[in-house]
Amino acid sequence: MKLTYVSLMACSALIFAGSALANDELLKLQKDPNQWAMPTGDYANTRHTDLKQITASNVKDLRPAWTFSTGVLRGHEGGPLIIGDVMYVHTPFPNAVYALDLNNNGVILWKYEPKQDPNVIPVMCCDTVNRGVAYGDGKIILNQADANVVALDAKTGKEVWKVANGDPKKGETMTSAPMVVKDKVFVGISGGEFGVLGRLTALNLKDGSVAWKALSVGPDDQILFDPQKTTSMGKPVGANSSLSTWQGDQWKTGGGATWGWYSYDPQLNLIYYGSGNPSTWNPTQRPGDNKWSMTIFARNPDTGVAKWVYQMTPHDEWDYDGVNEMILADIPVKGKPTKALVHFDRNGFGYTLNRETGELLVAEKYDPAVNWATHVDLKTGRPEVVAKYSTQSGGQDHNTKGICPAALGSKDQQPAAFSPETGMFYVPTNHVCMDYEPFKVSYTAGQPFVGATLSMFPPAGQNNLGNFIAWDAGQGKIVWSDPEPFSVWSGALATAGGVVFYGTLEGYLKAVDMKTGKELYKFKTPSGIIGNVTSYTHKGKQYIAVLSGVGGWAGIGMAAGLTGDTEGLGAVGAYKALSNYTQLGGVLTVFALP
Repeated sequence: MKLTYVSLMACSALIFAGSALANDELLKLQKDPNQWAMPTGDYANTRHTDLKQITASNVKDLRPAWTFSTGVLRGHEGGPLIIGDVMYVHTPFPNAVYALDLNNNGVILWKYEPKQDPNVIPVMCCDTVNRGVAYGDGKIILNQADANVVALDAKTGKEVWKVANGDPKKGETMTSAPMVVKDKVFVGISGGEFGVLGRLTALNLKDGSVAWKALSVGPDDQILFDPQKTTSMGKPVGANSSLSTWQGDQWKTGGGATWGWYSYDPQLNLIYYGSGNPSTWNPTQRPGDNKWSMTIFARNPDTGVAKWVYQMTPHDEWDYDGVNEMILADIPVKGKPTKALVHFDRNGFGYTLNRETGELLVAEKYDPAVNWATHVDLKTGRPEVVAKYSTQSGGQDHNTKGICPAALGSKDQQPAAFSPETGMFYVPTNHVCMDYEPFKVSYTAGQPFVGATLSMFPPAGQNNLGNFIAWDAGQGKIVWSDPEPFSVWSGALATAGGVVFYGTLEGYLKAVDMKTGKELYKFKTPSGIIGNVTSYTHKGKQYIAVLSGVGGWAGIGMAAGLTGDTEGLGAVGAYKALSNYTQLGGVLTVFALP
């Protein structure tokens, strides 16, 4: 028995050491600008690189260095990982993963392609996208469309473990990139348009077993709230804070999906993420604030218990999902140094909060066209809704016209970047409005649970569908704005060389001066860019990499062959002209100076 006890203690020590080493490795890797070890660039989600070989002076000389075809013709969101001399590239469904040898002209070291039932495709909202893989403890972690999570040996591509995180027959799919923190992998779920129960799940990195699971809506023991310690707007949420805002058992099909990005503050030991729309899209069918959909969560990664929450759009009437990234930055807010969380919500407001306490500090419109609300009350946290743009005015079949932004938001999941050099945030945005007509819908597992018909278009008297902006989050002001003919659906990259990169739906990789917004460089890639721009070095040389492959919600018409103006949840009509500028394709393009 003594020998057994000693052996068990030794095993426990090894397991603890392994998880500690995995966490230490990622903390170290995120600080190495020569690599890109996380889908978000770093735990703070800044998408900034300290690399500065490419500058505002020489970026005009940038040239394609090499390309790689993924072999898939749907929307390519996300971006590659670079760990040492290996690049890991992912694709949309069927979710292939490639390991490319950077020492040998990108030769394929291994390829993993899961076997998935193609019946998952019809239950994937807004294209068959995937936002990337994660790395930790020698494993590459993939969220498959069919809601399976797979850990692959980073050296060989062989499966280490595979676990089911949802059921596509219920409309549960996965499109988000996982995040590894300590000894856990954090994964979300998609399917708000099918009445899923949104949740964040922590899987043990070693074997994929569930460490904890936190629903977005429901009873306290399932959303992992402490009624006295979990706060909102500085006050304890109290018992049943979610249940009391739903009618009967509606929370059980309440949505609040978690398909966006996740952040982590190692000092505060908190993870941050947002929840999506309540189901159905018809607001008259679900009275109440529908908490905690449309909410920012700050949770302890070890236990899952929420420290604080903030709901941006109570009783959502417009599908303004709250899943966009939470950027963690230490910045002055109205003159005071602040540990800030900055979030550009679909609803058109840029929020700045104290990430330790959840105090709301700034909430201002980052697109002047936003009209559904006049402002956000900083004391209550609630938006002041303009009655004219409420989608339940005059009854559930009331067709509300001219709402700005459209359901795809002033920004969707395409992530912004932060530059510590300028203190500015660089934001890809949509400049789109909509008509919104709700209708009654009943719930059937695995069937759409939308209940609204949408049409989308530019704001009155304007032609551009997007802008790329610089934002002062401390003051809540636009510093400069570059108009684009179509929405900017790619992620941004800020560099220490004074340059910000982003991609356009027509397929251009663009570089602009981060202080002025002046365009310094552009190159037309083979297809529209909805991927995120990445930078790394190899053998001492800086490279810029981006996936092109038009699709996503804005490009769903092209990706899925839809033609009706109200198809694609309203996006097809707004982006019809896009097919005149680009076509389908899946290509990684890597750029460098001569």
